[in-house]
Amino acid sequence: MTAPEEPGEPVLAPVAARYAWWLGLPAERTADRDVPPERVWAMPVVLRLERANPPSRTALLEAAASAAVAVCLDERAQPGGAWYEPVHTWTSGHIRKVARRARGAHWEAVRELPGVTTEVAGAEVRALVPCPVGELPREVARLQISGSDLPADEPGAAPAEWPLLLLNPDVALSAGKAAAQVGHATMLLAALLDPAGLAAWAAHDYRCAVRVADRRQWEEGLAALAQPHRAWGEHGLVAVRDAGFTEVDPGTVTVLARRPSSW
Repeated sequence: MTAPEEPGEPVLAPVAARYAWWLGLPAERTADRDVPPERVWAMPVVLRLERANPPSRTALLEAAASAAVAVCLDERAQPGGAWYEPVHTWTSGHIRKVARRARGAHWEAVRELPGVTTEVAGAEVRALVPCPVGELPREVARLQISGSDLPADEPGAAPAEWPLLLLNPDVALSAGKAAAQVGHATMLLAALLDPAGLAAWAAHDYRCAVRVADRRQWEEGLAALAQPHRAWGEHGLVAVRDAGFTEVDPGTVTVLARRPSSW
């Protein structure tokens, strides 16, 4: 009789294991450009941008942040689930995301692909199950990456019961690039949260608040992250450090994310 297979590790375990190491890398080493193209995996993140009544930038980023982590925490992405192998393969390398825009029939076609759609204040984003970049579904490959920007808006105070994702005030990101970065941030939070924190977040449908940091918030956050383990343990603070493939220099910190103090 064949012994049953041991259950696999959680899909976000590789992300948690290398988090502090990644922050400590020299900037030039964050961009591993020697990986063969056939080994590069990415999560497609599709932003719904209709010609009429486009969403606000903040709502779109908040939807993207929630959708990305929802794929990773979906029951189908757990050991034994239909999405486990592709999601775990992806999280075991760089957690690359590529944001594309869709409207009309193209959006409807993307909704049929495996993934999770999140809506925030009328903004819709669908995060798809990761795949090799050379094997994107036709429905995704035909979508454009450029042209996804939206004007800045004034979202107001952030709810205290949600994670707060602070964008770098010194770096101008397109909406597509920012969507990928806040998706990285929610994955880092989920990778480091304990089961009680994850349960509390799930009760809020993985909602979060995205804001542009003010100067004090940013400088204090960066100073705390000089000791990543202590920053997480004492302040619930994590940082997204970009590999620099698009828009920003390698090693740039793009997002600071903080869990609610009640967690």
